[in-house]
Amino acid sequence: MKKLSFIDLFSGIGGIRIGLEASGAKCLFSCEIDQNACITYKTNFDVDPKGDIKTIDPAALPAYDLLVAGFPCQAFSVAGRRLGFEDTRGTLFFDLARIIKETSPKILFLENVKGLLSHDKGKTFQIICDVLTDLGYCLHYEILSPHTHANIPQNRERIFIIGFKDVKASNKFKFPEPIPLTTKWRDLINPGKLVDRFYYKNPESPSHVKIMQAVTSKETIYQYRRYYVRENKTGVCPTLTANMGLGGHNVPLILDDWGVRKLTPRECARFQGFDNCFILPVIGHGSGDSYLYKQIGNSVCVPLIQRIAEKIKEAI
Repeated sequence: MKKLSFIDLFSGIGGIRIGLEASGAKCLFSCEIDQNACITYKTNFDVDPKGDIKTIDPAALPAYDLLVAGFPCQAFSVAGRRLGFEDTRGTLFFDLARIIKETSPKILFLENVKGLLSHDKGKTFQIICDVLTDLGYCLHYEILSPHTHANIPQNRERIFIIGFKDVKASNKFKFPEPIPLTTKWRDLINPGKLVDRFYYKNPESPSHVKIMQAVTSKETIYQYRRYYVRENKTGVCPTLTANMGLGGHNVPLILDDWGVRKLTPRECARFQGFDNCFILPVIGHGSGDSYLYKQIGNSVCVPLIQRIAEKIKEAI
């Protein structure tokens, strides 16, 4: 069987690309608008993503088999009126659908937040499904998480939408089954003392004092939720978010021998399944940590992508 080719839209730092390439697929084109994410993408793949999806000319794209996109969820201006393709105008999904309509790939691989399923009382998701079905795709969707389906100890529920033009392939496709979680969160943590910027030590800061008082056990991961700290009793890392490095919201916290600290960008990357060879470049002034937290929080769990890609290969 020939190697599947794909285009990587809303490519971020390349998490979906890595998972698909690990399954044997070949990337022919990538697109990302965030300039800092583009720096990380180019550093690792030696490719400049092509920028704004709104400017892509479908006729200029190479011939390819599979379209992949972790597209943003936006409210549709006339959601619920069942106008199909017209319902999505003014949203980035419209541009995605425009490319799908003009290039007609054999397979779709879409990823989004779990909330897409219930957004606007389910109307947004229904319109997306209607548009893709009208474009000729048989759809499968499921909510999966790394801690149940990828042996990565992060609770990160995401919806995956897989579409096939070929009915026979669609009938053969099944999402991966759950697998045991044998990787412990401690396995992904640096064991030694870190530089001071990762620790909460300032007794003059009310937020630091609150955090230091709340985080009391080395056996669990906590989460700073801007106004309070909660213990994550599930034994896995809470969902990594794009804003975990921008003002103290949804920040995972641990207690080590030197105090209470946040996770490093490298540790966060491990909780997304990126190996230590993936380069996290210094961006902007100082350490550039906030840029990296945003990029990693916006990314995907690489081994989960690979498992889904393997199931697509089996189906075709």
